[in-house]
Amino acid sequence: MGLLEDKVVLVNGGSQGVGAGIVRAGLREGATVVFTGRRVEIGEKLAADTGAHFVPADLSDPEQARDSVVRTVAEHGRVDCLVNAAGLTSRGSLLDTTPELFDQHVAINLRAPFFAMQAAVQHLVDRRAPGTIVNIITSSEHGGQPFLAPYVAAKAGLAGLTRNAAHAHRWDRIRINGLNIGWTDTEGEDATQRAFHGAGDDWREKAAQSQPMGKLGQVDEIADFVVFLLSERSGVVTGSVIDWDQIVFGGLD
Repeated sequence: MGLLEDKVVLVNGGSQGVGAGIVRAGLREGATVVFTGRRVEIGEKLAADTGAHFVPADLSDPEQARDSVVRTVAEHGRVDCLVNAAGLTSRGSLLDTTPELFDQHVAINLRAPFFAMQAAVQHLVDRRAPGTIVNIITSSEHGGQPFLAPYVAAKAGLAGLTRNAAHAHRWDRIRINGLNIGWTDTEGEDATQRAFHGAGDDWREKAAQSQPMGKLGQVDEIADFVVFLLSERSGVVTGSVIDWDQIVFGGLD
């Protein structure tokens, strides 16, 4: 049996990148997987390729974030596991971030997970059922680069929310954990490097050479770890925000 056999898993922001990797890993481990995304064509292709169920959603709208849970329950009877994998990584420093950019980051990186979790936890409490939630955060929430100010602010909030919600609902047997992922090789990162940093076709090779392990984080490796956290194999662990990175925070050379 797979680690998620007979579970219904909702992956918000699952149409590409880390989210899509989690969709595939969840299916491989026996789950019924529902995922959301804004890009309908990409989402429908992933659904056709994998057998997962696609729900178009703009998670910047809190009603659609909540509705992702409602629609999953309506179609599949329940939600057992939730992954918040959507992320906005557009650049901005403390000095040049506009209120509009700040609000965009909060909407995707903090508000959407908040209201999706609200709906999922309420559903689990009403069912008196255990469940698991994993929030994809970022190692930059420890401080991050100067050009990631609004991103860091929102994701640091998500780290705090993860701990708060885990503490609040531990007696409901709802385990909530977060993953601080480091620099990861995704389609979105490729677009970001080209758009904001003038990267060429060889940026992945150069980036890999700059890392202690000689490679960037890989989507399939992250997805496997998320499946572990969603599954009963991770035991009683809750309220943990785990640094999934090759940088040791607090270490100095």
